[in-house]
Amino acid sequence: MPVIAVRNLAKTYSTGAVDVHAVRGVSLDIPAGEFVSIVGPSGSGKSTFMHILGCLDRPTRGSYHLEGRDVSRLTRDQLAEVRNSKIGFVFQGFNLLARTSALDNVELPLLYRGGGMRAADRRRRALAVLDAVGLADRVEHLPNQLSGGQQQRVAIARALVNEPAILLADEPTGNLDSATSREVLDLFRRLNAESGITVILITHDHAIARHGDRVVEFHDGLIVRDERRASERAAGSEMQAAAQTTG
Repeated sequence: MPVIAVRNLAKTYSTGAVDVHAVRGVSLDIPAGEFVSIVGPSGSGKSTFMHILGCLDRPTRGSYHLEGRDVSRLTRDQLAEVRNSKIGFVFQGFNLLARTSALDNVELPLLYRGGGMRAADRRRRALAVLDAVGLADRVEHLPNQLSGGQQQRVAIARALVNEPAILLADEPTGNLDSATSREVLDLFRRLNAESGITVILITHDHAIARHGDRVVEFHDGLIVRDERRASERAAGSEMQAAAQTTG
């Protein structure tokens, strides 16, 4: 069973006299553990599609199954529960609380989720995910004491702390320089390889999209390309191995 299965998904916005067809009947399966890049220019429908996948919006028609559950017609409260338990979000703007330490920022989703987790257990889990993203020595730092790349790592740790099935990253390198962007993308790849979490990367940049194992391209609300490919890192390793063999 795919972790995500959408069928004939469409979203239409009514703006008075004109209907805007943002997504026009898309069908797509994403297996668990895949690293997928969704790419397209502004107005292509990728952001609307991302909002539906993230349970931030509902489709006008069609179905969306997440881990076998049809979430396309859930209530607001039910969608919020799915977001909190199944999906980790990483955004371009980090969205960290400015006067709150990295550790406390990461603990917040555990507080919102409820369930009576003890403070010591929340702290232990938050420390574990901060260590997983390479920030074990920065847990008490405030966001303004961290670089842009470190702030994004805190945001990634926060997205992981509830152990979601999906990590949904919306233009996560948009505020970062090229070297730091590469580090963040490498972190996504490592987390995907080591934990098996499904990574969905939303971007307008085809060079960024090539870091995924699969590239799904949107244009005018439709999927115009769906290509499984070796990741940039895997392709580089294969080329290096081939050069050593022939050398």
